[in-house]
This record gives sequence, C-alpha cells and structure tokens, in this order.
Amino acid sequence: LHQTKLRLRRGHRYALVGQNGVGKTTLMNAINNGKLEGWPVDLLTEYVDSGSNVDPVHEAKIVFTHLMSSTGKSEEDCRGILKDQLKFTEEMMMGTIGELSGGWQMKLRLAKAVLVSSDILLLDEPTNHLDSKTILWLEDYLTSLTQTTVLIVSHDTQFLEHVCSDIIHYEQRPQWGPHRKLVHYAGTMSAFVKKQPQAKHYFELATTDLKFVFPDPGRLEGIRTSTQRFLEMEGVNFRYPGAEADTLANIDLKMTLSSRVVLIGANGAGKTTLVKMIVGDTQPSNPQECRFFIHHNLRIAYVSQHAFYHVEQHIEDSPVAYIQWRFKDGFDKEKIESEAYRIPPEEQAAIEAYNLEGIWSRRLRAGVLEYEIKKKNVREKDNIYVSKDELLSMGFKHLLRQTDEKIASKEAGLDLRPVTTSEIQKHLDDFGLAQEFGTYGKIRGLSGGQKVKLVLAAAMWNCPHLLVLDEPTNYLDREALGALSAALNEWGGAVLMISHNKEF
Repeated sequence: LHQTKLRLRRGHRYALVGQNGVGKTTLMNAINNGKLEGWPVDLLTEYVDSGSNVDPVHEAKIVFTHLMSSTGKSEEDCRGILKDQLKFTEEMMMGTIGELSGGWQMKLRLAKAVLVSSDILLLDEPTNHLDSKTILWLEDYLTSLTQTTVLIVSHDTQFLEHVCSDIIHYEQRPQWGPHRKLVHYAGTMSAFVKKQPQAKHYFELATTDLKFVFPDPGRLEGIRTSTQRFLEMEGVNFRYPGAEADTLANIDLKMTLSSRVVLIGANGAGKTTLVKMIVGDTQPSNPQECRFFIHHNLRIAYVSQHAFYHVEQHIEDSPVAYIQWRFKDGFDKEKIESEAYRIPPEEQAAIEAYNLEGIWSRRLRAGVLEYEIKKKNVREKDNIYVSKDELLSMGFKHLLRQTDEKIASKEAGLDLRPVTTSEIQKHLDDFGLAQEFGTYGKIRGLSGGQKVKLVLAAAMWNCPHLLVLDEPTNYLDREALGALSAALNEWGGAVLMISHNKEF
C-alpha cells in the first residue's frame, strides 16, 4: 500500500478483499497494535485471529477461567455466552483449551470478542472450523451490532454477502504504478462484483492461471486395482482417557485408491479424532473387538488444522531450506520427531533391556509381518525375525512406527531423490509457490495462503497414496481453492477430508 486512505464508520461491517499475499492480515495486525500513522489512540480494538498458531502455554489454560480472566467479566456473563449461546458443555468449560477441537477453540475466541465491548472488531477468517449452525449465530450477532465497526478478512464469500455492508478492496491501477490502494465500495459483495467484474473469482470456485500438480502416488505392494482396499475399519471405538463416553462408537470405514471421502458433522463430533486414528496418532479403545487394518506400506500426507505450527518453527528459513531439513535423510524428519513417533522413556528402557541395536528390515511371510532384529554384540548373520504382534507385546510400538515410516519412504524413492534447491523449487512450482518466495524468501514473510501452499507441497514430497486434509479450504483464496479442487480430481491417490465448505 502507498499513500492510501482508510475511513471506517461506526456500525458498518467491512469486508477487506484482495488476493492472498497483498497484506490483509498485515493491515489487521497494524490496526490492532496501533501501528497506523494517525490512528486514534483511544479506540478499543478486539482481534479474533484465525487460530493457526499453537501456543502450548495458552492451550494448558482452563477454558472457563481463561475467559473470565481475559475479559474481566462475571461468572454469569461467561457462562451465558459459552453454555447458553455457543453450547459448551460443563466438561468442556472446565477442561483445557488444548482439549478443544479447532471449531470449539474458534468459538472460544468469538465468545471473548462478544464479551469485550470494542469500538472495532477485527475478524481474520472467523468461519474457519465452524459448523453451519455457529456460522448462522455469528451472522446474526454481527448484523445486530450498531455501535461497533467490524472489519473482516474471509474467503467465505457467502458469509461476507450475508454480513457486510461495505467492501474495502486492495486495488491496482495503471496510474498508481506498482502500488496498491484501498478503494471503498458501499454495498454487498454481489454489488461490488457488478462494479468490478474482474473480481468475480471471489465467488467462483474455479482457477485460470493457477494450477496445482500432485505427484503420482506410485505402486502399493499387493494392491493391483484402484478399487482394492488399503484401509478397513469395522466396529471401531475410541474413548479419551478419563472420559465417560466414547468419542467414536462402532465406526465402519473402507478406503481404496479411488476413494474420495468427506467427514461432516458438528464441531466436536469426533471428525479430527477419527483422522488422528487413521494417520496413527491414536489407536482404537477396543482393539480385540474391532477390525482395524491399514496397509503396512501406505504413505499418508496429513495436513492438520494446526499445520502452520511446524513451518513456523523455521520462520527464518526459506521454504526450500525447510523441505531440505525435513527430508534430507530420505524420510520425513518432522514426522519421526513428532510425539506420535518419538520413542518415550519407558520404551527406550525396554529396548535397552532387550539389548536391541536396531531393526534391520521387514518382510511379509504367510500374511504375517516380520522384522529383522539385530541385537548388540551379536553377529549380523545371527539376526532373527520377530512378528509385529510379538514386538508390540514387548512394548516397541514407536520403534515399529519409525521403521514402517522409513521403509515406506524408501519405497517412494525418497532416499534417492535429490534435495537440491532446483529440485525442491520445481516441486514448489507445482503448488503455486514461485521462486521469489520459495527460494529467496523466508517463511516469516509468507502470507497465510502461501504457507498453506508450502505445507501442502511439503506433505506431498513423499508421493503419498492417501492425502488427509483437515479443513483444507481455510486460508486459501478462491483461485487456490479451484486449483486444489482440480488437482484432487485429477490425482491418482485417495482423499479423506474434513470441511465445512459445502461448495468445495
């Protein structure tokens, strides 16, 4: 932006509109932090961000006490918004923030915004993770405000159409040179598009110039057709420790390489819990009573609700450098170091007690997976094969997970794939992240949409058979959503996703 004006009127609801990377969230942050020249210091602002960052300290706080302390409101007021309006249960209110799903965490941020009477309410992707009932509640609340000015960044054009009274557009005209200015349009999104027809892509889930190209998933041992199952669940239950009821009960699911599966349901229904079981973060609570089969060589790409957390540990690196760090050893280092794969102290003690040096290889014999075990101070020719069930009974669960992941990566050729700058940038090009940002930029400088492209590109580096997407439409603009939709339709692998975006 250069030499531009911003004028906001009390009681108006503005959509801040522009392509990914033009600086919408940057402007919202500047307003919230009072960094704009000439900004009135006495204005109270409340900023509800998109919740892409995971703060372990924040997530350890109790939901109800956090809301009371952060707003200064009474117990009655806090209980009224949480329980009566947003339908939090008593158990949820007395639990930690980290135990809430992405949708319920967004509801908590909105509850705080309702209780804190501000002059300006800043909403950055407020419908992310929300189910349809909560979106309707939010629409009703925002349109009832008469003394608060609302500024919204969102890719949900239907939501903007229902809520906004004005549009502020990041606009570029020949007489302004390379700079953009903020241009105000009175009226709804549809009225804005009539005045600016070239902006119709905000309504259309289609792509013109932008294309995503997904890598071929490659063969999967024993799977000869696209209709042969690589995943099967029958009668699966899951209950969180200490919970009184099952989060998942009697779940049946079958998937093949031709599967396109969407999980739908209200916030907190257990969609993410099921996804975490499929990617291996959790196990069924009734393993003896259910069937739970996943192909041992299945490669999974998982883009979670909090996918930004990992890339933001590398904010001073370029996207290319991040992928080099993650895959330079021929497997996904980030996944191996995650809690679901990291060997805990008690398992390490069992490994040492068994005098185990490592697992050398794996074979499938008469339908049973067996692993080649190398003990310390024992010659390699004296290695023995032990079944997976026996190794699990010995407490080697995380070691087996690491082994399976490394073998699956080797099957994809990751140990031979060069992690050179040119090779990685070529891969990033397939996801719409240009060299300017991929090779020469830093992750710190990427917009939310560009970070999603990086996260998706990194997840697809291992040529997965199954792509698992938890709320993939968050943070991507309409053109990028069109590119993702087209890429998924053309891709030869399976897709499992959670999304509240009906159009997508």
